[in-house]
Amino acid sequence: MTIRLPHGTYEPRTTPLALPPHGAPLASRTVYSAAHVVADPHADASPDGPATVDWDATLAFRRHLWSHGLGVAEAMDTAQRGMGLDWAGAAELIRRSAAEAATVGGAIACGAGTDQLTQGPHTLAEVTAAYEEQLALVESTGARAVLMASRALAAAAKGPEDYLATYGHLLHQASEPVVLHWLGPMFDPALEGYWGSADLDAATETFLEVITSHPDKVDGIKISLLDGRREIDLRRRLPKGVRCYTGDDFNYPELIAGDDHGFSHALLGIFDPLAPLAAEAVRVLDMGDASAFRELLDPTVELSRHLFQPPTRFYKTGVVLLAWLAGHQSHFTMLGGLQSARSLPHLARAYELADGLGLFPDPALAEARMKSLLSTYGVEQ
Repeated sequence: MTIRLPHGTYEPRTTPLALPPHGAPLASRTVYSAAHVVADPHADASPDGPATVDWDATLAFRRHLWSHGLGVAEAMDTAQRGMGLDWAGAAELIRRSAAEAATVGGAIACGAGTDQLTQGPHTLAEVTAAYEEQLALVESTGARAVLMASRALAAAAKGPEDYLATYGHLLHQASEPVVLHWLGPMFDPALEGYWGSADLDAATETFLEVITSHPDKVDGIKISLLDGRREIDLRRRLPKGVRCYTGDDFNYPELIAGDDHGFSHALLGIFDPLAPLAAEAVRVLDMGDASAFRELLDPTVELSRHLFQPPTRFYKTGVVLLAWLAGHQSHFTMLGGLQSARSLPHLARAYELADGLGLFPDPALAEARMKSLLSTYGVEQ
């Protein structure tokens, strides 16, 4: 059996990588998968209208992540936050997912930002108030809060002192330690110059000053700069007890494995399609076998680098494609019509790489669905 792809024919594998749900939490690393949302394909929605979410399928996918022992990072970039998921939808998602987490005993962290603000400009006081509203909602659900990078703050801040004042105020108010999120401009161009400077060395110093001034209110930091060396240098400077959660979808195996000076935990979008394999790899690491961990996870990097290739912010399209092919949802439709954000050759290569890794529980289903997509694009099978 072969499938005709835009660049040639491919022979799909016939057996999946057998990794049934384990259930028990991971031990040596704290690992969150940022999770995508499932759009309602039958809703009469416009690209710039309110988010229309299939709640049953969305929550079922989170139960899938928890069943493998991963935590869920909710209402983050992977959930199309700011790219189809508005604040009203995000707030409902946070409430529903946190309630589901409490039911199954799953770990959950939720993004708090400022995306309820209409298009600016906004004052720093308005930005702070928006953060406060979202932080209060997240904390009311019992979830850990992730203070997300804010487009509104990036636009309003005049320099490092404005970031220090804003984050200092929020950390003082937080009832529990939070995760600070540094999302690079490759994920969101509106975040260029975050922490008050386009010079990453200068920005790092401001970021560290926020952390070291409030170490008791910072559970950890999530770094999404796709720069492994910078993450290592930064995590070595963190106060004792403050975790580094890698958000580097290019270099995660080596960062999670660590070195003689430490390691990174994980909060990754790529663990959405990799959940069973990623969980198995960390369980091997729990037993102290870093070499076997790398043997399992290193081969996944090619797929991750493909999905996250520039323009990186459109990686969600490939993530949702793989969820559909894996049988986690019945369609390939996204909020805002974002399923059109990647080319057919890009999607076909994603299928080929994922199939080669054995990520599809039912390879025949994945093949049939991929063939239907290819036929829609005019690639006859």
